[in-house]
Amino acid sequence: MIAIIDYDMGNLRSVQKAFEHIGAEATVTREAKVIANASHIVLPGVGAFKECMKNLEAYDLIDPILKATASGKPFLGICLGLQLLFEESEEHGFGETLKGLGIIKGRVKGFTPTPGKGLKVPHMGWNSIKKKKDSQLLKDIDDDSFFYFVHSYYALPTDEAVTLTTTDYGIDFTSSIESDNIMACQFHPEKSQDVGLKLLKNFKDLD
Repeated sequence: MIAIIDYDMGNLRSVQKAFEHIGAEATVTREAKVIANASHIVLPGVGAFKECMKNLEAYDLIDPILKATASGKPFLGICLGLQLLFEESEEHGFGETLKGLGIIKGRVKGFTPTPGKGLKVPHMGWNSIKKKKDSQLLKDIDDDSFFYFVHSYYALPTDEAVTLTTTDYGIDFTSSIESDNIMACQFHPEKSQDVGLKLLKNFKDLD
């Protein structure tokens, strides 16, 4: 059973429907026992980093997430769910550095708009990935495959070895990561049609 963590931030139902489409049992939950008993755990997320961390604290979900990532079970972060795994985030307009979960070393930085070059913020739409290492998560997914992105911030891992794919948007940024049982993608597999469903199936099939 796949537990999709519910903290009132993100398109939870669309993630659940995508897993159900590939034949997986998936439940949306904020119950620590359900998360602990799940075979796979998913942390989705859409919105502001600060509000997401506040909600995770309010619903007492930080400890279940830390236990889940330490358990060895397959764990997948999606979009903001990737960013929350890092130590800190720069949130423009607030003049502060925000503390993340600290599971992956590194920080989250905002894109800089480039007038005249057509690079707008947020980065929104289809873009391709470049594989940096082999992974069961990307089994039978070709290099340069296109996924759907919607984000204004990107992750800067301290250890480049955790970077699974990069994507070009004015800079080559880390678009997915993998460290042992912990995987996360900046793009939305649930919105990425067949290739996204393939990635979710690969995740479901992990032991």
